[in-house]
Amino acid sequence: MFPYDPAILVAVENAPQTIPDVLQGLQTIDGLCLNEDGLRWFNALYLAVTNAVENRVNGGGFTDPAWLAQLDVQFARLYFATLRAALTGAPCPGCWEAMFAVRDDARITRVQFALAGMNGHINHDLCLAIDATCKATSTVPQHSTVQYNDYTSLNPVLDGLIDQTKQDLEVRLPGDQLPDVSHLEDLIAAWDVSAARETAWNNAEHLWNLPPLLAESLVDGIDGFTTVISKTLLVPVP
Repeated sequence: MFPYDPAILVAVENAPQTIPDVLQGLQTIDGLCLNEDGLRWFNALYLAVTNAVENRVNGGGFTDPAWLAQLDVQFARLYFATLRAALTGAPCPGCWEAMFAVRDDARITRVQFALAGMNGHINHDLCLAIDATCKATSTVPQHSTVQYNDYTSLNPVLDGLIDQTKQDLEVRLPGDQLPDVSHLEDLIAAWDVSAARETAWNNAEHLWNLPPLLAESLVDGIDGFTTVISKTLLVPVP
């Protein structure tokens, strides 16, 4: 869809092993994407989030920093895998396909792309990342654990980043201010990252306790629900 897509594929070819690996991939994508590419605006927000997580890990801000670092890596692996699928025509979750299908639509604003990407990544991917992280670290996704407390301690930081993004990106792709569109303004205002992360943790607990076939059905249901939200977030602005 964009001439630099092959270079993005190279950037996400290998699964990251560390947070610096994640940052390198995100920074490469950020340097490649044009302003007219909707992917740029989610990726930029994700880069800011990952920088905040790395700073907190390095600064001793978590009780179990190794677990949080592993979660960051597992989370990014899902994003990179989705990029590989979407850019090669392979199947990817519907919530992501909804965004990739319109990433060159100039009628859709920067903030819509940023939040649609966050919707797909948190509401769909995060529970899978929590599950993978617990399996890799021999922990269990439960409330009131050290890992859960570390996980939720990030919420104020992420809330601040999302709120700033809503203000900074409330412009059209060329830079014109958004018109008054009440349904869009209400939807953007209502999107709450802390609530989405809590739902993701709850879904991870459910996945952990379900047999494989039922777990797969739950993930399919999550994707269906998240796809509806993404498509609503991505309604073009007149």
